[in-house]
Parts: sequence; C-alpha cells; structure tokens
Amino acid sequence: MTRLLSLSQLSLDSSQNTLCVTGDVGMGAAAELAAAGKKWLQATEQREVTFDFNGVHKASSAVISVLFEWMRTCQSRSITVNAVTLSAPLERLALLSEIESLIHPPTHAH
Repeated sequence: MTRLLSLSQLSLDSSQNTLCVTGDVGMGAAAELAAAGKKWLQATEQREVTFDFNGVHKASSAVISVLFEWMRTCQSRSITVNAVTLSAPLERLALLSEIESLIHPPTHAH
C-alpha cells in the first residue's frame, strides 16, 4: 500500500488498482484529496480501478464531489471503475440525494 496523501484526520492510499480513503473529508481537505487521487489516476497504468470509501464515517457532499471528480478522470482516460464501496453514512447520503445510480451501475445496484 502506498500513502498518497496524509492530513491530520484524512489519508488516501493506493494498493494495486484501489484508491482507499480513510478519515473525515471536510470542504478544506476535499480539494487536496481530489487532486491527489486525480494525479494517481493520470499516472497509473491500471485500466480498471476500485474506489473504497468504507473508512469515511461522516457523510459529506465534499466526499461525493471527490468521487465524481475521480470518475470523470477515469472516463477521460478510459479507465473502468469496477466498484465503489461507500461507508453506511455515505450510502445513505447517496440514496437521499438520489445519486446512487450514478455511483453504482445497475449491474451493481444494491
């Protein structure tokens, strides 16, 4: 596992084809998190990736914004997003915001 970003209460790690976010993502940290993940996605040789947000325990629109930024980067680089794992609070936010279909393709719908 490689640490890509380490802030006071937030970290971003890469392991093979997975980006893993752990901690609280506030508005201040979201831009740094998005940039670190985007930099990795632009440099990777991987053709398929997984995003793991299971370690994020506070639901925040900032986290969803980061996710969408990474998904756009993948789309522009023709990288397939295999899976997006959300923590329970983020899953609830996605359902309430009616964006779960954008995050989980119909074949992976819950």
